[in-house]
Amino acid sequence: MPNVKANGIQIEYDTFGDSSSPPLLLIVGLGCQMIYWDEELCERLAGKGLYVIRFDNRDAGLSTKLEEAGVPDIMAALGAVMQGEAIQAPYTLDDMANDAVGLLEALGIEKAHICGMSMGAEIAQTVAIRHPSCVLSLIPIYGSTGNPELPRPKPEALNFFITPPPEEREAFIEHFIKGFQILAGLGFPFDEEWHRILAAQSYDRAFYPQGMARQLVAMLAHGNRKPALASVTAPTLVIHGTEDPIMPVEGGKDTAESIPGADMLIIEGMGHDLPHSGAWPRIVDTIAEYTHKVST
Repeated sequence: MPNVKANGIQIEYDTFGDSSSPPLLLIVGLGCQMIYWDEELCERLAGKGLYVIRFDNRDAGLSTKLEEAGVPDIMAALGAVMQGEAIQAPYTLDDMANDAVGLLEALGIEKAHICGMSMGAEIAQTVAIRHPSCVLSLIPIYGSTGNPELPRPKPEALNFFITPPPEEREAFIEHFIKGFQILAGLGFPFDEEWHRILAAQSYDRAFYPQGMARQLVAMLAHGNRKPALASVTAPTLVIHGTEDPIMPVEGGKDTAESIPGADMLIIEGMGHDLPHSGAWPRIVDTIAEYTHKVST
């Protein structure tokens, strides 16, 4: 896969479709690699007339690792959040949003539809806040605003994200499967074989839990985006599931309510799992319809 230097780091990326089509930048979530935006899903979006770009965030996959920053104390950071105290982080979502925009600039793309899932949704929001001229539309999938008044994650889901994964390959795969079973909603079948393949691919491509820890602290340090989201002028489509245990649906609703004129798609029974299996056709069709409406 190709890579470019942008915002002072090396970014690994991949593209699908015709480069003359409207660009859609896909931003992945916490600790995830760009392969979490499944190749078939990207091909389906490209087949709808979009130029799809996926990439590895900093500290994940094959993009630059910020090893000199060390491994942060997650529990101390969570404790600081609970006390309303400031968190010292090696970087924040502002930096990760600048990475995304830097990638677009390196590819010669002035404007794109910006779609992110989970932490990627929050990075996408930050792109729309900090770089409005780069955004054709904003599409956050199961994200939140960082509003401290919103419902908290369910303990078992939070534990999955803050528990360091096993270093041994097979143990990592089992850890991954159990975690995504916790995150999945009951409205769609859980495809264990697909998740097992993805877990193996992730481990073999780049096992790097230190980066996930730094990304989590970046999220925690970013704080409440709700006031700034009121300044977003890009057409916005918020997508969220009713059974999300880590970012409850109230986070999606808060996002839609904070951005003037935002639309919202609530998917009954979808959790905080990848947009896979039964949810794919509706998500792909909705994104394609929305982006083409905006592009024209």
